[in-house]
Amino acid sequence: MPKNKTHKGIMKRVRITKSGKVKHERPFRSHKRSGKSPKRRRNLRGGMYASGPEAKRMRQLLFRRLRGRTTPIQAPKTTEPSADAE
Repeated sequence: MPKNKTHKGIMKRVRITKSGKVKHERPFRSHKRSGKSPKRRRNLRGGMYASGPEAKRMRQLLFRRLRGRTTPIQAPKTTEPSADAE
C-alpha cells in the first residue's frame, strides 16, 4: 500500500497550534487595499482560526491528527517534592 502524502499547498498556508487549532491568514488582504477603508484594513490584520468542518478537512489533507479536537490534552506530569526540600 502506498504512503500517504501531505498536501503541500495546505502545509504552506496553515499552521497547527499546540492546542490543535488550524490558524490561517484572513482572505481579502493581499492586494487592492486602496479600495478598502482603513477600518476594514485594520480588521483584516492578524490570523484567523478555521471552523470545525474546515479543520476536519485540513486534517484529512495533512494526514495528521489535530490534538484537542477529539481527545483532551494530557495534563503535564508533576514531580513530587523530595523529603529534603522541607
